Amino acid sequence: MACYFDEHDCEPLGEGQQPNHLLHLARLLIDSGVAAQDTEMDFESLFPGADGKPPPASKNVVENLPVIRITEGQVARNVKCPVCLGEYREGERAKELPCKHNFHPKCILPWLKKTNSCPLCRHELPTDDEQYEEFKKQKARAKQREQDIETLHSSMYG
Repeated sequence: MACYFDEHDCEPLGEGQQPNHLLHLARLLIDSGVAAQDTEMDFESLFPGADGKPPPASKNVVENLPVIRITEGQVARNVKCPVCLGEYREGERAKELPCKHNFHPKCILPWLKKTNSCPLCRHELPTDDEQYEEFKKQKARAKQREQDIETLHSSMYG
């Protein structure tokens, strides 16, 4: 098996040499698709035929959401369910999402059967939809590439 430098027809950097930042930037731009397109990535364009709405939260995730007991301190602070705006009672059970927001089970479970996000902060829970999960990965990769380009630009001109 050939080494990296033979495969890419290049030489390792010598002592004290700097990498070619412009070449690295060009490769990042080509890899990210910025050179080819300058459009916002959306679910409908990546997966034609999808209705464009986020799918419901994964059944397994919803079933395994932690159940907490409302404390006396929460009741004293007049903490309410963000969906129905009903006040909690001490000892009452509530479902806690990964973002740490609490809801009455009867309020949040129908919501999560329709969409995969917290109604307050829009934190997304995993879904059972493979296409949507792939879309989320692609979006995260695109965001990371943008950060890489910004970091490279700052290192070159900052």
